[in-house]
Amino acid sequence: MTPYQYIQRPSPFSAKGAVTKPVHAVMPADLEAGKFDAAALAWAKAAGFKAEAGALLLVPGGDGKVASAFFGLGSDPSEAPFMTGKLSKLLPPGDWHVETTALAADHLALGYGLGTYGFNRYKSDKQKDVRFSLSEAADFADIERQLAGVFLARDLVNIPTNEMGPVELEAAFRALGEHYGATVTSIVGEDLLKQNFPLVHTVGRASVSPPRLLELRWGEKGHPRVTLVGKGVCFDTGGLDIKGAANMALMKKDMGGAANVMGLALMIMDAGLKVDLQVLVPAVENSISGNAFRPGDIYRSRKGVTVQIDNTDAEGRLILADALAYADENPPDLMIDMSTLTGAARVALGTELAPYFTDDEALSAKLMEASKTEADPMWRLPLWMGYDKDIRSRAADITNSPSGGMAGAITAALFLKRFVTATKSWAHFDIYAWVLADKPHAPVGGEAFAIRALYKVIRGMAAR
Repeated sequence: MTPYQYIQRPSPFSAKGAVTKPVHAVMPADLEAGKFDAAALAWAKAAGFKAEAGALLLVPGGDGKVASAFFGLGSDPSEAPFMTGKLSKLLPPGDWHVETTALAADHLALGYGLGTYGFNRYKSDKQKDVRFSLSEAADFADIERQLAGVFLARDLVNIPTNEMGPVELEAAFRALGEHYGATVTSIVGEDLLKQNFPLVHTVGRASVSPPRLLELRWGEKGHPRVTLVGKGVCFDTGGLDIKGAANMALMKKDMGGAANVMGLALMIMDAGLKVDLQVLVPAVENSISGNAFRPGDIYRSRKGVTVQIDNTDAEGRLILADALAYADENPPDLMIDMSTLTGAARVALGTELAPYFTDDEALSAKLMEASKTEADPMWRLPLWMGYDKDIRSRAADITNSPSGGMAGAITAALFLKRFVTATKSWAHFDIYAWVLADKPHAPVGGEAFAIRALYKVIRGMAAR
């Protein structure tokens, strides 16, 4: 079975042997060089086609039917890699192939495929039947698995909480594991207390859907050990420190960390990478009821560190703390956690750039290199230990919400660092998991952040 069959989505690519029409993806300089059929080039010039970014011009053949097309990439190479995502929306139905010297074959195909995504679970709208033939230079299987991983992450974030609460997230998690022959277990409700995951239980206990810790194991022992941890807050009211309506509107995406590590796990397993993979998702709903945790409460974590609750809306770091401590008890070679954790990260880097924290210089260098080659933007923020004093509490070991609100993304990362003491190579990603305005390769809605770059880094580990 292909990864597309797992996510129940048709492949956007043409069948082998399909008759296709050419799309010339060009920059203005390409038109000036005149490297095209003379009649097609004359048509483009007569139409005033300037190769602006995202512009499409259909070119008729001798029979009056569309024979080819020109597609503008613009003059800025940095905007070009995934501009082809617009083609699925602009081209007439049928089979097409792209001819260009401006883009690498894999980026061209990946950009096109990403742009075919649509979230139509609750709508009768149908996607246009536009298919794309891959160049022989493109790695077809790898492109498909990357698209499937991204689409899985987008789907999970886009589905509203009435159909993607902790129970349903566990079902999706189990389905992913079963598709690739992984072992999946869960610890649910009061069993979290019996097995020493008190913070996961604390955050999720007020919901009618019991909290749970999900675990997936895949691969063979002896291979490099990789642990992925994703925040799975399926909806966040803010708890007793309740959010306002505007801030609560998108809180179905607060399980974006879980969605992203599941998409990354799909890529790893589908590629059959030689790693010993562990995926952990604490899945909860931060609700309000008579047994909700309160500001001022103090709880002992799995690691034994006591935490004072100074804001019930800083719940994500609590459930991650228990999961990270559990993973750290048997230290992996690489641990990655992903979460929609702080508004401070958005203030620092906006909504399009994925901030990450690590004190592993070698890992950071690999992440930044992969970010560039995969056109998967991220940026390192500092684990500045000078701010560690800010998470200390007078009544407990640490607080979940330092007063003042300064350097909020850093203090959240330092909070998590308290629970990763044995693992040498760890990175924390504070992602947005959402696109606010349509992009050529991504519509408004749930989004995968940094997982294509992480996949490349982990693939490099597995190759050693």
